[in-house]
Amino acid sequence: MNSPSPRLASKPKAAARAKAQRWEDCQSLAQIPNIGPAMVGDFRLLGIHTPQQLRGQDALALYRRLCQITATRHDPCVLDTLMAATDFMGGAPATPWWHYTAQRKALYPEI
Repeated sequence: MNSPSPRLASKPKAAARAKAQRWEDCQSLAQIPNIGPAMVGDFRLLGIHTPQQLRGQDALALYRRLCQITATRHDPCVLDTLMAATDFMGGAPATPWWHYTAQRKALYPEI
C-alpha cells in the first residue's frame, strides 16, 4: 500500500494553521493570530467554540473565569494573549501578544 508523500500530507495541516489577516476571515479559533492549541483548549473550557464568540468579550473577565474554572492562577501572558485575541476579533490589526504587556500592567497592576 502506498502512503502519501510527506510533502502532500503536510499541506492540510499547514492550511489549518494559517493565521487570518482580518477578523472576518477567521473560521476557527486557531486562525486567530497568537492562538495555538493550548489557548484553543482554554477557549473551549470557557465555552467559546468559534472566533465570532470572542467579539465583544472582555479579556480580563475571560482571564478571571479561566483561572476560576481551572482553579489555577494563570501566567499574566495568558491575559496578554486574550487581550490580543479579543482586540483582533473586535477589528484591530493582528498584533503580537507581548505588545499588550505594558497595557496590561498599566490597566491591571494586580495581575
